Amino acid sequence: MTEPSEIYQLGHPLLRTIARPIANPEDTRIQTLIQDLIETAKSSHGVGIAAPQIGQPYRLLIVASRPNLRYPNAPKMEPTPLINPQIISHSDTQIKGWEGCLSVPGIRGLVPRFTEIEVEYIDQKGKHQRQIFTDFVARIIQHEFDHLEGKLFIDRVESTQELMSESEYHRQIVGHPMPSHT
Repeated sequence: MTEPSEIYQLGHPLLRTIARPIANPEDTRIQTLIQDLIETAKSSHGVGIAAPQIGQPYRLLIVASRPNLRYPNAPKMEPTPLINPQIISHSDTQIKGWEGCLSVPGIRGLVPRFTEIEVEYIDQKGKHQRQIFTDFVARIIQHEFDHLEGKLFIDRVESTQELMSESEYHRQIVGHPMPSHT
């Protein structure tokens, strides 16, 4: 197991650039990057992560929903890499939900997202996939996809009144103080 990578923070220019497509998904460097992203998301209590967040300007994101300190009610799924993802359709319905970001620590925002999306992507084995995602997992993918487009969740918050600190989020929304990170 390798050490998790440093997560780039708000203000780093790479977080505001459009990521490049991956030419060869089966390349050893890409496979290593996938494992690095999975480990970094897990150790940081993230439910998703995108390659630009660790300084790699590629169109690769990981969806790794599971209950953890940051998202105690998240559904459990195996970490899933999406290489060169494209959102090809979405529901008409959007719902606002609270989001945080490993690259914007200490802040949560109420962000409108589509409740259902259809995504085309290449999987870790180099196979083309087309899949529909709903609810929280669809939210994660839209959030991580934004990273590939040089956007952050704070760009999508409709009002600064819909931002709060992580500790206030846990106190007001989750209903108990934020657990200490050990």
